[in-house]
Amino acid sequence: MALVKLLVEGGNMTPGPAVAQQLGPMGINVGQVISDVNTATSEFKGVTVPVHLTIDPETKTVSIKVLSPPTSELIKKELKIEKASGARLKQRVGNFAIEQVISIAKAKHNSMLSNDFMATVKSILGTCQALGVLVESKEISEVLEEITEGKYTEEIEAQKTDVNPEKQKELDNYFADIEAQQEAVQKAEEEEKAAEEEKKAEAVTKAPEEEKKE
Repeated sequence: MALVKLLVEGGNMTPGPAVAQQLGPMGINVGQVISDVNTATSEFKGVTVPVHLTIDPETKTVSIKVLSPPTSELIKKELKIEKASGARLKQRVGNFAIEQVISIAKAKHNSMLSNDFMATVKSILGTCQALGVLVESKEISEVLEEITEGKYTEEIEAQKTDVNPEKQKELDNYFADIEAQQEAVQKAEEEEKAAEEEKKAEAVTKAPEEEKKE
């Protein structure tokens, strides 16, 4: 048996030299494998997914195992964004309900070492913090404190994933305000930088003129 490990975009694996070099020499139908992988990963469209192919070189049979996508990929899919924050302390990229955190925890729980679902939820929250995601319109440290105090115990124990539309609207409105503030700060920083560049350019232009006067 041969094991081939791949990272593919869910539902959109394409032919490439790396795949052909690994499967071609074994006489495997690469096109068929790509089609089967795309079918197996279709529920993860737009998400990078680890896939393991177990190949029997004699019978040419290929067994496909789709592993759980990285937590960061699931968070980005839930937020419908391509990139997370490159400066999480300055820029927020989304605002989750606790139910959305629970939904991702359910998707990841079986692939994690812990049997404790609460520990999985806290792990997801840690990734949210790293990516610049608020939860319940709060910083992750505050949410973790509230979990310790038992605030979300009912939702977590019931593994509730449905978000009340009214609550979702409140979260979206809060984040819209955050986005507007971030854009204003970014614009001010860009204007300040442009002004500094202009000053430098003026200084460079003036220098030869001053020399001529002397």
